[in-house]
Amino acid sequence: MTGRLVALGAASLAALSLAAAANASNPQIAGLQVALRAYGLYTGPIDAIAGPGTVRATKAFQRRVGLVATGRAGPQTRRALGPLGEPLFGRRTLRTGRFGWDVSVLQFLLARRGLLVPVDGYFDAATSRALKRYQRSRRLQVDGIAGPHTLTALASGRAELSIGKARAAPKGVRGLLQHWAGVYGVDLSLVRALAWMESGYQPGLVSPAGARGVMQVLPSTKDYVETVLLRRRVPWTVSGGIRVGVVYLRQLLREFNGSRSLALAAWYQGPASVRSHGLQPGTRVFVRNVLALRRRGV
Repeated sequence: MTGRLVALGAASLAALSLAAAANASNPQIAGLQVALRAYGLYTGPIDAIAGPGTVRATKAFQRRVGLVATGRAGPQTRRALGPLGEPLFGRRTLRTGRFGWDVSVLQFLLARRGLLVPVDGYFDAATSRALKRYQRSRRLQVDGIAGPHTLTALASGRAELSIGKARAAPKGVRGLLQHWAGVYGVDLSLVRALAWMESGYQPGLVSPAGARGVMQVLPSTKDYVETVLLRRRVPWTVSGGIRVGVVYLRQLLREFNGSRSLALAAWYQGPASVRSHGLQPGTRVFVRNVLALRRRGV
């Protein structure tokens, strides 16, 4: 690893230990926030700011697992957070299939540069595509692997991590997911897991195909839900996008006799394709990941 990257790691460790004392911007804090959000303790923005909300959530987690509630994310706390709690950013090469704190930080850094990527700690195909676009823009080797050169380039842009430029989910996203799941009688844990997998609860994501928001709803899906299922127009708001996604998921569950696996497959691959061709390999991975998130309780 380069000296710059090692220096970032040392500075990040110091800042993490002082999270309760300073409202500082530090990319490693994004990893902490993602981990705390997975436990349902942090509902604020993923902004790499160790503010009061992050400290409160850290203390709540520490009390939950029997640690002294200092609000500082030291080694014991990070170990207790499980797979999302380790390792710190800069300690290993990151590639497709990796899962952890450092992947969350990588995704945060990419998202802050305007790239389409969910911030959820799982290095998926969308993360690889976003990383390749970043590598191409910086004239790095375009391999979708975050090795020392790519990590150093990402870490060098610390000035982009200001409060004013941080865009993340409003505090009400979890509440909106709960509201619309309740209104339409859809399993809340499934709705949350699907939303986490699609966007990491980030409402500002727009895919190259035009899928938007927390549920990554396509315009064609929205039109179908509005004209056939609801017979009314729904605004392109955070709440409206979640509503459309929940209604569509309910319809897929009905079409596939309540099978979560087939409904999720149809969400990802399309219902007609699932009936005609069965589940494609990428679809199977998507379904497994969503169901694993549901069991974990994001």
